[in-house]
Amino acid sequence: METRLLGEKEAYPNKEVLEKVLGESYLAFNALIETLSNEKYALVPEWRFYKDGQSWLCNVSNKKKTVCWISAWNKFFKVGFYFTEKTRLGINELDIENRIKEGFSKSENIGKLIPLIINVSRIEQINDVLKIVEYKKKLK
Repeated sequence: METRLLGEKEAYPNKEVLEKVLGESYLAFNALIETLSNEKYALVPEWRFYKDGQSWLCNVSNKKKTVCWISAWNKFFKVGFYFTEKTRLGINELDIENRIKEGFSKSENIGKLIPLIINVSRIEQINDVLKIVEYKKKLK
């Protein structure tokens, strides 16, 4: 069973906390955060505690626009993107794993948004995440 972690408001998700929670997947998490923060992407990851979900989430943004959300789970992390009906079709054009596309095609709307969630535990998965980030950044 999947369990979202980081539910203690007082325990800010610093490097030590994240290494403990994510285990070996911390390498993939760190590589993703470093890449998203570099000059090419210039995104800002920011951890905040959300009372409604009773946990810490990392909002990755480009100026005021949220590009994706990252949440910590037991030995992996999830990267969540949200698209509209209009922008969802572009995902099929991306050179990413078919299982990601298939999962996204079965996603149920949350209001007007369609979630695309990727469970990441290995550094090899980061390339697909970055392709979706690039697509999301280009959207108006």
